[in-house]
Amino acid sequence: MPESLYQPTTPEISERRKALAPGIHDAFDNFSRAVFADGALPEKTKQLIAVAVAHVTQCPYCITGHTTLARRTGAEPEEIMEAIWVAAEMRAGGAFAHSTLALNAMNHVVAHSHTTAGEPEP
Repeated sequence: MPESLYQPTTPEISERRKALAPGIHDAFDNFSRAVFADGALPEKTKQLIAVAVAHVTQCPYCITGHTTLARRTGAEPEEIMEAIWVAAEMRAGGAFAHSTLALNAMNHVVAHSHTTAGEPEP
């Protein structure tokens, strides 16, 4: 069986990452703890947001980690799945909304394709 593109994170990998840039690693850990701490939004809500965002960014590590953390903060499977559906709608909605760019480009090409050969475009 072929080796997976996404290798498991091990304690050794975590230690190596920290050893290579300890200050940045510690700053990121502190930032992450602050972001996910209860505040205006409870930690559970923040983890559900993270699950949704992880599906949009398609990070398998984030999907696994934040789904696990969402469950640990009390999120029910139905809440997690709804967060994933929100992500799916937003991703599809982005493609739909950006069709405006393609429609405008097509209109531009149609407007310019009606010129006579050798005539400068307006």
